[in-house]
Amino acid sequence: MATTARAPLASPPIPTTAAERLERARLPSLATLGSVVALVLACAFFAWRTDRFLAGPNFSLILQQVGVVGVVAIGQTLVILTAGIDLSCGMVMALGSIVMTKFAVDLGLNPYLAIACGLAVSTAFGFLNGALITLVRLPPFIVTLGTLNIAFAITQLYSQAQSVSGLPDQMTALGNTFRIGQTEVTYGTVAMILMYLVAWFVLGQTAPGRHVYALGNNPESARLMGIRTARLTLLVYTFAGLIYGIAALMLVARTGVGDPQAGQTDNLDSITAVVLGGTSLFGGRGMVLGTLLGALIVGVFRNGLTLMGVSSVYQVLITGILVILAVTTDQLSRRRG
Repeated sequence: MATTARAPLASPPIPTTAAERLERARLPSLATLGSVVALVLACAFFAWRTDRFLAGPNFSLILQQVGVVGVVAIGQTLVILTAGIDLSCGMVMALGSIVMTKFAVDLGLNPYLAIACGLAVSTAFGFLNGALITLVRLPPFIVTLGTLNIAFAITQLYSQAQSVSGLPDQMTALGNTFRIGQTEVTYGTVAMILMYLVAWFVLGQTAPGRHVYALGNNPESARLMGIRTARLTLLVYTFAGLIYGIAALMLVARTGVGDPQAGQTDNLDSITAVVLGGTSLFGGRGMVLGTLLGALIVGVFRNGLTLMGVSSVYQVLITGILVILAVTTDQLSRRRG
């Protein structure tokens, strides 16, 4: 008696071409979706524990508190997508803020020209990082650790470890507010959100953005596809330096001074935001909007625990646990893929 052969069970399609892999890399990862869930649960928990959490002014305060690190984290996201790392970002930002404030106050330079000088210095440090990584072929960790110390030393020497006050109004304009209902919102918050939208569009909808993902996925394959990987890496680090300069301006606008002690933990805070947002530390996968979610998660936890009267030590503890969970999720999803 003849038997009919059974057709094999259908399995989900696996991306086989480079284009399919890149498209998959730009979709929300399991870690990114986990970030959304974590943010919603955190908001629900703190809304249950304290009546002040859901107030409009409190949400505005959270956005102000994460604004500077959130902008720094945009540059960090670009770097990590290429499978790199930037430990110098916080101190490069601090140096940029000192340069622009001292040029305006001590040298009497036009405020806009002083801001441009601060942006130029931050961009130059980004270019230096990229040049050492691509031309000398040094590891990003070592290069940016070195430039972190260089930027810190220059900041302290040039400022003589003194804050710069008496800033012109043009430098603090992003700290001004406008009213939405009963809530005061700063222009810096709007600037941060706009920067995230621009970065999301560039990474997701343009050829340079696709090239960044390709570089992070497999540098050799990207080179064989015709992408000039060394030049792209140099551009990513340089552009990240420019973003740190913009963060420096936002920092000055928020604090009203040029602070040489600023930025000393922003490198780790920015990496935390990137990781919590679902971007893989191995490069080539993640979404910049996820980084915004990661920054908001940290901001919500710190704000909520403060409202509850919990010690700041527990804020650091919870942040560390969240980072480990995010990296673990990334590892598991990579192995399953």
